Order: sequence, then C-alpha cells, then structure tokens
Amino acid sequence: MGGGQAWLGFGAVAALVVVAVSRSWRAAGLWIALAMAAQAAALALYVAGPTVSYQHLRLEAERATLWSALAVLLAQALCVGVALARCWDEVRAYVGRVFVGWRACAFVALVTLAAAKISRPAERSALEFAAASALHLVALGNLALVAMSLPKDALARLEAWLTRVLGKRANGEAEPGGLDGFAWGCAGVALALAVASNVLAYERSPHVPDEVVYLLHARYLAAGELWLAPPPVPSAFDLDLMLLDQGKWYCPVPPGWPVVLALGVLAGVPWLVNPLLGAASVLVGYLFFRELSDRRTARIGIVLLATSPWFTFLNMSFMTHSLTLLCALLAALAVARARRTHGVAGCIAGGAALGVIALIRPLDGLIVAGALGLWALGFGAARLRVASIVALVASAAAVGGLTLPYNAALTGRAGNFPIQHYVDVVYGPGKNNLGFGPEKGLGWGGLDPWAGHSPQEALVTSQFNLFALDADMLGWACGSLVLVWLALLGARWSRTDRALALFAFAVIASSWLYWFNGGPDFGARYWYLVFVPLVWFTLAGLRRASAACAAPARADAFVGVAVLASLATWTPWRAVDKYHEYRGVQPAEVAAPELRELRDALVLVAGRRHPEFAQAALLNRFEDPASTATFAWLRDAATVEALLAAYPGRTLYCLRDGELIGPLEPDAARALAQPVDGGQR
Repeated sequence: MGGGQAWLGFGAVAALVVVAVSRSWRAAGLWIALAMAAQAAALALYVAGPTVSYQHLRLEAERATLWSALAVLLAQALCVGVALARCWDEVRAYVGRVFVGWRACAFVALVTLAAAKISRPAERSALEFAAASALHLVALGNLALVAMSLPKDALARLEAWLTRVLGKRANGEAEPGGLDGFAWGCAGVALALAVASNVLAYERSPHVPDEVVYLLHARYLAAGELWLAPPPVPSAFDLDLMLLDQGKWYCPVPPGWPVVLALGVLAGVPWLVNPLLGAASVLVGYLFFRELSDRRTARIGIVLLATSPWFTFLNMSFMTHSLTLLCALLAALAVARARRTHGVAGCIAGGAALGVIALIRPLDGLIVAGALGLWALGFGAARLRVASIVALVASAAAVGGLTLPYNAALTGRAGNFPIQHYVDVVYGPGKNNLGFGPEKGLGWGGLDPWAGHSPQEALVTSQFNLFALDADMLGWACGSLVLVWLALLGARWSRTDRALALFAFAVIASSWLYWFNGGPDFGARYWYLVFVPLVWFTLAGLRRASAACAAPARADAFVGVAVLASLATWTPWRAVDKYHEYRGVQPAEVAAPELRELRDALVLVAGRRHPEFAQAALLNRFEDPASTATFAWLRDAATVEALLAAYPGRTLYCLRDGELIGPLEPDAARALAQPVDGGQR
C-alpha cells in the first residue's frame, strides 16, 4: 500500500477530530475514534497498488509502519475484547434475538468467506483469511460498542435528529413520492465524490484499455462517422479493441455507451458524463426505493448509494456500468409505478431504457429484461395490465433492435455482432462464447486462473468477486456485506426480497458461464447490477438489527459511523493507493503539455501499446487528422520506415517516458527503433 506511516497519521488525525467533536458522547466518541484509527491502520497493511491486482494483507511493510499498525490493531482487539466480555450477557442476549440456532455460526462463516481472496500458496491464503476475518470481526465488535455505549440522553437527541432528517420510523410499507431536497443533496454528494476522484486521482483521462477505445469511439460518432478510414500504417496505430476489417477501422463494442459519451465529447467534458449519470442514479434510486418501502428507508438507501466507494469509482471512470445501472433503475421504476398507477406511458419509457441496456451490454440487457418480465407477470408482486406489458416489450424491442442495422453496417450481417466478430478474427472462433470448455479464454494468464473454462473456475472467480464486493461496495471495516448476511439469514423474506434475490442470483449465475470475471478493475464490475439489490438487503439487515435493539437509534449509529469511517479512510485510500496512475498511466498531455501545441508533426511514441501509446493515441484526431500532430507507435524498424514514407515532410519527434525529444532527423528516428542492450528494446 502507498501511504504507510502517513496514512496512519491521517487516521490518527481523523480520530482526534472525532474525539474533539463528540465529547458529549463520552465513551462512544472514544470508540468511534478507535474504529477510525484502526481502519486506517488495517489499510496500512493492505497492498493493491496501481496494478491489475486484488488487495492483499501483507507483513512486508516498512518496519515502522508495520509495528505502528499492528500496535493500533492489537490495542483495538484488546479494548474490544475486554469491553465485550464485561457486557457479555447483554451481547449474548442480543445475538440470540438476531440469530436463531445455527445462523450465528453461518454468519461468521460468511464473513470469513468474503474477507479475503483465494490465492496461492494455500497456507498463506489460509493465514490471510484468518487474519482478515479477525480484523472484520473485531471491527464489527468495535462498531457495536459505539452503539452500545451511547447514553440515553444522546440516544434521544440522535433519534430526534434522525427523525428530522430522515423522517419518522415506519413499518416498511411503500410510500411513493417525488424528489425532495434530501434526494438532491445525496445526488450532489455522489456527483462531488465522483468529480473529485476523476480530477484528482484519474486526471480526467481513461486508464483501462477499454476506456481508451470508448472515448475514441465516442469521438468519431460525435463527428458523424460509424467508422474511421484505415490509417496509412496500421501497425503504427494498433490499439486493443480496434479492428481493421473490410476497409473499415472501428471499435467493435456495442454503440450504446459511446453514443452517450459522445454527448460529453460534443460538450467538451467527456470525463463528466459518468459522474452525472451516477448522480441521476441516486435520484432514480430514491424514487424506486419509495415505490418499495417508506421514505426513511429510501433515504438511508440513497445515503448508502451516494457514499459507496464502488459507486464513486465506477462513476469516476469511463466504463459502461454507470449508464447500465441508471437504465436498469429507470426500467425497474417504470414497472413499479405502472403496478401502482396502471399507466402505460411509463412502461414505454421503461422499455426504452431496457433497450438501451441491450445496446450497451447485451447480456445484462437480457438478464434485466427477463427479471423485469417475471416481475411484471406477477413474481414478487401483482401482475401488470396487459397493455403495460405490451408497451414495455414493444419499446424494449424497438430500441434494442437498433443494434441490427448497426451490426449490418459494420460486419455485413445484422446477426453478426461486431464484438464477437472482433474476437473471432483476433483471437479465434468461439473463444469468447458463453459456456465451458478447454477452448474458452483469450490467454490472459494473469487474470484467468486456468486455461479454458470450467465450473470449478467459475466458483473460484465468484469468490474473487464476492471478496471484491465485501471490500469495495461500502468500504466498511467490518465488511460491506455484514448487514446483507444478517438479512439473508433472516427467517422471513418478503415477496420483494425474493424478487430482488432472484435477480441478483441471475446476474451472478450468468457470470459463471463466462470465462472472465471482470478482473480487479473497479471491483466486481461484472456483478454491478447486484448493487441495488445488495443495498436493499443492507436496509433489510438494518431493520432486523434495529428491531432487536431496545433503542433502534443504536443500529442507525452503527451504520452512520461505518459510513463516516469509510469516507474518511477507505475512499481516499483507494483513490490514492490504486486509481492514481492506475495501470502505470500518466496522461500524455499532463506529462508533456507541449504536445497540444504541435502542428504538422509526426511523434513516435516509445514504449508499450498500453499504456504509453494508448495515452498518446488519445491526442490523435483520427476523424480530422490534419488538425493536429500525428502520434504513432514506435513499434519496430519496419513500422518507422513505413511511417517516414507515409508522412513525408513532417517534423519528427519522439515521446519517451513523458519527455518530448526532437526535432529529429530521419536517421535519428530510424536509430530509435533499433534493438539495444543485446536485442532488448
């Protein structure tokens, strides 16, 4: 982890601030301070870094950092253990009210299962699971002690304040309504967190190879083109997820997200599109939760949405998932409202949102359509009117069907999807298809545990995603899924619980059929559609925890402190530790601002295809190549010779390690491509 002692110092400052502002809470303030300091200490022992890897506990930190962090965590464990022992009868009685029989052991097992990632060697992995689950359980005890130590007068004031802010406690019955100041405020928080992360950590530039081509795709769509003219030297402009086929050079990903991103390109702020979509998801999520539950529950739900690190960092990115989630929420809201109002117009809009999902992530579109279809037909709630169902299906088909002429324009056949055509051409037929078999996979050894795809691998990679969910979803020291486990182990599920659980299972089960689980980029991103169901079950777990308390505000205090600690420690840690210069990316125009001023120049970019050339390629205006300098990949000697012939008379430069070198003579440019150091460039 980057940060070390500095991160521990940050945690100590946060803890001191908490003590200073919570003196009226006496012991509770100290427990809050200890929780924040211990979470910062735990993060000092985790390493993920700006590489394509999952976070792991490590004991190879600098000695001062290691011993400082262990001292804080040991102090926390001792204090929590002694305090819980002193009130053991009260703790045991509460656990008995929440869990019946075997469920307490199942809860501990689930916390342990999600606390770490399966890795090799097995002995080290087992040790990491034991240590990580112990950290989670101690943190859980610490947060429980915050709630337990609140005096009655503080509880009364807290309850009164929560009632003013969130509304009165209700029985969970639906309380439909419109947007209000609270919802707009949470949307503003989500927008601010995503914008700050994008500007400060991501530097307003794509970092993942997929993001690079999404932006390039959006640029030529914004210019009114479905594809680009082939570059004069294809090998010098080779990018992942760009295909040169039948005289067309294009990005083969589905067009839904690049079309929306193109609006940001036209406005000059493509980096702002996903933060705005995330803020819109908070607003739609609020309306959706109110169709299912009371206003207070809906407000707590959007607090969890807006402050989620997983939500923040995907909204910071240039990935497809923020738009997919917003469309899924719009479609679900349309069905929920149509059930109450018997209207048809909303189902037309909801179906259009379903169609857009099919234009972004076709498999996700199929899953959402199937789940909402069952919901509309009566699973988990009353059936919609026939007219509403017809409107939903017809509008979804009309919008989703737009992919057929798009496919035909690019590949020559409406049923031949460009992305599948790309994989078949570049990697081989069938390698990216759903299902099991030894031929599945694209040879990404660092991200794909075994060659091919099997049920065993599907279970292992599902554990990877479960761990990522537990870490990233809420950023709680006790594990993000702790209240989800509490809800799932409950004796009774409502009809809505069953419907949302079935949808979440469908998302997860569909991923078992695909050889790749999404990797560590932005958490369990292939499972992103389970986010809202998991927030719903977090709310259900909170209700169970509150019902077992004599003073329900204690459970609210538990959640509030967990959220504040996450905002103070986990979110900035992840932004600094992982997403700043993620994958080794340093935006070319940030590293060398003078690149923007070049005209009539040919810049040879030294380094790898990604990130060095991919970042420089963003400076190319392929849709208007005469307007700026041309940035080409310094791939090999043959490529340089072809470039010199294709761009005669251009002023030559080289971009190496963020430094612009030149002007160069042609012979000097040729020399840059020659093997050095025994043949290693």
